[in-house]
Amino acid sequence: MIGVIATLTTADGKGPDLEKVFTELAAKVKANEPGCLAYQLTKSRTDPNVYKVLELYTSEEALKTHGGTEYFKAAGPGIGACLGGRPEIEYLDAVE
Repeated sequence: MIGVIATLTTADGKGPDLEKVFTELAAKVKANEPGCLAYQLTKSRTDPNVYKVLELYTSEEALKTHGGTEYFKAAGPGIGACLGGRPEIEYLDAVE
């Protein structure tokens, strides 16, 4: 299994816009990607501009499939317009 934590920092006031774009994207991921076990946007309790996407994939192939989907690529500009900086992406390997 492959885990991903993406930290997204929004520009002031852009949190609701990010939530809208991500909610639409997450619905497509959950409906079309059986190799994606978790795809959840979470919001910091201490900083209203910080969000983390928690992702869990069955394999490296499932992760690559996710990144190659048209709906993921299409969501990129909408998400990017909400951000106040570059996303931080951390990849993790499951301990089994």
